[in-house]
Amino acid sequence: MMHFVPLFLVCILFPAIQATQLTKCEVYRAVEDMDGYEGISALEWTCVIFHSSGYDTQAKVNNKGGTEYGLFQISNKHWCKSSEVPESENICDISCDDLLNDDLTDDKVCAKKILAIKGIDYWLAHKPMCSEKLEQWSCKL
Repeated sequence: MMHFVPLFLVCILFPAIQATQLTKCEVYRAVEDMDGYEGISALEWTCVIFHSSGYDTQAKVNNKGGTEYGLFQISNKHWCKSSEVPESENICDISCDDLLNDDLTDDKVCAKKILAIKGIDYWLAHKPMCSEKLEQWSCKL
């Protein structure tokens, strides 16, 4: 029984680092300042983020030889810099790891840059799932 005490103490003193799972309302409020940018509403952004990352700020997904990071699932092939793809163009001039924290400021700046260059179709979920019947993504309190 005594050998379980140290393990128990370690678990209490050093909790596992967990991804921040945001709610729909938290995401909606976070992207409200992007409402209307390039014609995309906060409702569309909320939907796109849900279908891209499940509102998980630390979502990291391998995809076709690259990795996509954070809420907006921004790829290290072109947009951010990672050791995995050192030849990345790093168009957003950001470390991919910076897209995995809870400060969404740099994520939104990069998402706006992607939107301006590639359009909303960069996020494949937009057209089939986030272009109509958007009222379900509202979070007006």
